[in-house]
Amino acid sequence: MKRLNITVPERVAEAIEAYGNKSRFIVEAIVEKINRDKKEKLDNLLVEGYKNEYGSDKEVNKRWETATMERWPD
Repeated sequence: MKRLNITVPERVAEAIEAYGNKSRFIVEAIVEKINRDKKEKLDNLLVEGYKNEYGSDKEVNKRWETATMERWPD
């Protein structure tokens, strides 16, 4: 564990007074925020990837369809 001294706005300090273990509450809040940020970043990367690859599956489908139809008996 590492000890940190932080400064928070008065209203935040008052709001966390209700929690018995303030350190645990703050750590859990920070971890939750980090995880949410990681998920948002991953979601954005996935959306970007899908946008970049949009249509490539249609091209592959078109090529397979052409190849299949060439071999299809009349």
